[in-house]
This record gives sequence, structure tokens and C-alpha cells, in this order.
Amino acid sequence: MLFKIFNFQNTVISKYLLRSVIIHFFAIFFVVGLLVFGNQFVLTVQESLDHGVPFIDLMPLIGFNMLRDIPIILTLSLFLAIIITISQLYKNSEAIVLNSIGVGDVDFIRLIQPLVVFSFIIIFCLTIFSVPWAKQQKSYAENETVNASEFSFITEGKFESFKDGDIVFYASESSTKDYSGEQNMEEIFIYSSYDNIPIIVLASEATKYFDSESKSIYLRLKDGIRYEGLPSNKNINVLNFDQYDLEIVSGDVQKSISTFSEIEEKTSIDLLKQGGLLANAEMQWRISLPISILILSVFGVFLGRTSQRSGNGINLLVGVLIFMLYNNGLLVAKSSIESGQLNPIIGLWSVHLLLIITLIIFYQFREGKVTHFIDKISFFNTYEKKSHV
Repeated sequence: MLFKIFNFQNTVISKYLLRSVIIHFFAIFFVVGLLVFGNQFVLTVQESLDHGVPFIDLMPLIGFNMLRDIPIILTLSLFLAIIITISQLYKNSEAIVLNSIGVGDVDFIRLIQPLVVFSFIIIFCLTIFSVPWAKQQKSYAENETVNASEFSFITEGKFESFKDGDIVFYASESSTKDYSGEQNMEEIFIYSSYDNIPIIVLASEATKYFDSESKSIYLRLKDGIRYEGLPSNKNINVLNFDQYDLEIVSGDVQKSISTFSEIEEKTSIDLLKQGGLLANAEMQWRISLPISILILSVFGVFLGRTSQRSGNGINLLVGVLIFMLYNNGLLVAKSSIESGQLNPIIGLWSVHLLLIITLIIFYQFREGKVTHFIDKISFFNTYEKKSHV
């Protein structure tokens, strides 16, 4: 079967069609990739400037993010390239001539099969092997530079907010962070509240550290004073301390973040061995991306069929909308499996099945079979009315 797919007819039509799809594919991939990767580059530079991390240390993160996003960009680029190519055939009346000699949508699908199957293999290898590896390496790189979490670093001379704004922290000086996650600071100011009572803490030194057992992040304050209540209040409590530990990130939050990241970083073989809702959802997601290119390629041929008077923009707009709904539907199904709200047997397969059913109905409507069926129903209804009269 695979041999038949790649052994397509060596005709001028097939070469012309494939060449046009490939040209449009690389053009779209370049534009979309430039937007996505350019945005990541700007954000990385901004992060480097804001947090004082050398840009050269963050460069590997850009490469890992690019590898992570390539499967989705490849799928979208090929999908839109097929729509544009088929639309141009109809715009230039080339498809009309081909239809007159018996070459229709099904033949267009057959002619682009080699490119689609090749893309399927590439995306399958990326999602099953390369993307998990890239996420794992990204995690290692972040641990050696800065953690991606918003709680991972404290910048000197800048007010930092923790726990959704419940804690405001300021340090006049901060030493270089080491790889163990500790960070030493001096001249500390902290504002927080408990039961609507303001708490102000001043300390000469502080160390941010990570508790491996509780998975929480603490500030260990030294040689300081703690005010509970405003200075003008009569019930103000003052506490002098030599050492005081303040939790700024709950271990439950850290465990939740790390659990999901660890699942995404695991190899596909490890996911199959592990089982469970999280592993099942992640494995279905990895398989769904290459499957989507097979379904969307067929949809692209049908969406590309247009008239000379209509514009290409409408087909592309509908194509982007379908891609977004399809991709978001897969993400929602994946999240539902992880939370236990959706049976893994139904899982992401239901989203693929729904799009296939939509594709069949769309094809039947394009071929006029649905309209013909409706006309038959209306004919019988009219006949029955006349017979009653």
C-alpha cells in the first residue's frame, strides 16, 4: 500500500500540483515560523534584560522551543498550502479543465498523498521522539540557568509579588544564584497580610531556598524585626527574630507544575509503561498531531474548491478557523482526560471522529448528494399532499 502511494503517476499534472504545494508550504512555513520564533526570541531577550541572566545561557531554550512547536507549524503550513494550491487551480480554470477529463477532488487527494504521507512520518517522529527530548533538555537548561516559574528568581532593587500579590518583597542587593536554587540577599523589606492585618518584616539578610521534601520555596530571614499591624495602631505586635522562615510558594503548586512537566518530558515508551490518566492523555496527544495532518489534507482539498468570482481569503479564513477549533478541541479533550472527566477510550479519538464525520457531510454537500436527498424528501411530501387533495 505504501509503495502504491509513493509510486504515483509521473505526469505533468502530478508534478505541477506537488511543486505548487511545496512552494506554498515553504513560503507559509517561513512566515509562520518567523512570527513564532521571532516572538520567542524577543521574549527571551526581554527575560535576559529583566532578570540579569546572560542571553547566551538562554539561547538553548529558543532552540528547544522551536523544536517543540515545529509539528504544529508544519501541520498548519501544509494545510494552508493545499488550500491555496487547489484554489489557484480553480481560479485559473485549470481545475475546471481537469474536471472535464475526469480528474476531480479524489484524484487531487491521491496526487498529493506522497507529500502528505512524508509529512505524517516527519511529524510522527517529531512528536513521539524529538519533542519529548526537547522538553526534557529544556527543563535541564532551565534548572541550570533560571526556572521558568514566576517564583524562580528575585531581582535586586525591584519589588517582587508572590502568592497572587499577598506578599510583596524587596531586596536592595542580591548575589548570584547557584544551581541548588539558593539565592542570598541583603536589606530585606516584606509586606504581607493575614486576616486583613498588615504585616511588615525587615531583615538584614535573607536566603531563598527550595525544600526538597515539601516542594515549597522559602525565604529564610535573619536578624530582623516583624511588625503585625500598622505603626499607628495600639494593638501592634513587634517581634525581633534571629531567624524566620517565610513560605512564598506552596509545595502543592510546585508539585502540580512538576507533575505535568515530567509527563511531557517522558519518552513514549515510558508513558506506555506508566499508564494512568496523565500518561494516557499525553500519549494520545502525541499520536493525534500526525493523524490530524491526514484529515486536514483531505479537508484542504475540499476547501480549496472555489469559483473564479470568490476570493481566496474566505477559504483561508475558514481553514484557519477549522484548524483552531480542531487543535483546541484536542487540547480540551486532553485536559478532560487528565482531570478524569473524559473516558480515555473516548478521549481524543472522539475529536478526530467528529471532524471525519464533518468532512463526509461536507463532501456529500459539495457533490450535491445532500441536496438531492432533500429534494427527494420534498418531492414525496408534495406528492402526498396532492394525493390527499
